[in-house]
Amino acid sequence: MTARGWDRVDIVLVTGDAYIDHPSFGVALIGRWLESHSFRVAVLAQPHHDSPKDFTIFGRPRLFFGITAGNMDSIVANYTANAKVRDVDDFSPAGNPYFGDTPKKSARRRPDRATIRYANLARAAYRDVPIILGGLEASLRRFTHYDYQQQKIRASILTDAKADLLVYGMGERPILEIANRLQAGRDLHNIPSTCERLTDREFGARDFAEPPQALPALAAIQKEPTAFLTAELQIDKQARAAAATELAQKQQALWVLQHRPAAPFSTKELDALYDLPFVRSPHPQAKRVPAYTMIRHSIAIVRGCSGNCSFCAISRHQGPQITSRSIDSITAEARQVAAMADFKGTISDLGGPTANLFGVSCSKSSCNRHDCLYPKTCRHLKVDEKAFLDLLDAVGRVPGVQHLYISSGLRMELLLKTPKLLSRLIDQHLPGAMKIAPEHTEKNILRLMHKTGPELLQQFLDTCRAMAARQQKTIHFTPYFIASHPGCTMADMQRLTETVTRLGLQVRQFQDFTPTPGTLSTAMYVSGCDRDTGQPIPVARKTSERRAQRRLLEKIRPQ
Repeated sequence: MTARGWDRVDIVLVTGDAYIDHPSFGVALIGRWLESHSFRVAVLAQPHHDSPKDFTIFGRPRLFFGITAGNMDSIVANYTANAKVRDVDDFSPAGNPYFGDTPKKSARRRPDRATIRYANLARAAYRDVPIILGGLEASLRRFTHYDYQQQKIRASILTDAKADLLVYGMGERPILEIANRLQAGRDLHNIPSTCERLTDREFGARDFAEPPQALPALAAIQKEPTAFLTAELQIDKQARAAAATELAQKQQALWVLQHRPAAPFSTKELDALYDLPFVRSPHPQAKRVPAYTMIRHSIAIVRGCSGNCSFCAISRHQGPQITSRSIDSITAEARQVAAMADFKGTISDLGGPTANLFGVSCSKSSCNRHDCLYPKTCRHLKVDEKAFLDLLDAVGRVPGVQHLYISSGLRMELLLKTPKLLSRLIDQHLPGAMKIAPEHTEKNILRLMHKTGPELLQQFLDTCRAMAARQQKTIHFTPYFIASHPGCTMADMQRLTETVTRLGLQVRQFQDFTPTPGTLSTAMYVSGCDRDTGQPIPVARKTSERRAQRRLLEKIRPQ
């Protein structure tokens, strides 16, 4: 602050991650975005959470505290799928989840439900400064949600944190609107992609152009878990439609009111965001952060996902509409990567939530479904194979780039529609193996997962192996599977292992289903009901049941 001639800052962004000034990290994107609009921004990374002292080091922010748990939900960062404490945090220096060397819960760099804890400390430091919640944890916990570490239904994180406002989804548009309104002394009502916390009196006094759609209340969900599935289905439908309809949910004595989503960034806007002056490295005090080591030579090429898998929250957070960066923008970033001191000639990934959604578009002028890949690829989805091939050519020509890999997950059904791209990937752009995510092999479980049927995997493997044989190559796959998904039984897992063995696949990556906030699979886990029919389904909730399903996969994993 002294070096910049600042006597105070406008905004303090608080994060549970070590600070990494790289566009793969949300707080860096938001910080640079606000800075580009002339706001003075400070970042408080991984503050001690036993007192408000760290929250005062920049002085009183003129406009607001912006609080995020980090790139991950804090419970997912701190606990495994079976609620065992993790001993590594990839977003902390050296992967150490503790401030000291003593593994105590109170000494963790990232507290449980970090958004709530940080909000309370910010309020204790400066009682009159507005508190704005954002990031993945806030976005997916904005309504009543299930906390798998506590194994209970919790209220909205907005009401628990007693914050002034919550930003959901990708936050660039709303956070800039919030900053501009506070600068002008205006209220924060009715901002797209935000949720407000209202009393009964305030909610009743609002003049709505159209009454909000009411979700089942917290009390109703706590009393009858099937109401949780009803609520999640309503939220999912509204999110996929990008509908202007507002949602409201009663939380004990308060209401959470969700305003319509903000428009997604255009290609031009996304390019401008990634063109901001990122240093592309961790803060000097945050050395050897594993998450940075993994992505430092990778480039994000696409935002959003229209796959809508039941167990995945990407569509809920990033949105179902796809925005691809331009080839010129991506190539410019590739030149920056190639100029890094530690660059050895390999760009590790051109990716995103799903790499080969790059360049896709919709032939319809509007769509209220945005469910492009289930039960089969929508006829209105336009897949631009040439755009991806042109991208590979352009980045491959960047001086210093010797190897260019696609390490992100790839949708098999789209690759079958782009045979030239598939052949090119097999020939030149795989980092040893192709990452695919069948998730399961049984028809009913795939339906519950909202994934294409089991015949796809066989067809895809046959096609890839035939292409590789023509190229005189041997292709390897890294398939990803989930055990204990709601509806999955031991018999289903046994059939999965038999199918995988018959297909000649080696199972290296798998996990127990994790009931994280903001997914329909979690709603099925809590309610014990089928997402499509509402009928009861088996759910493996006991550790012994989940361990038994996982062991079937462990038996066929290469040692």
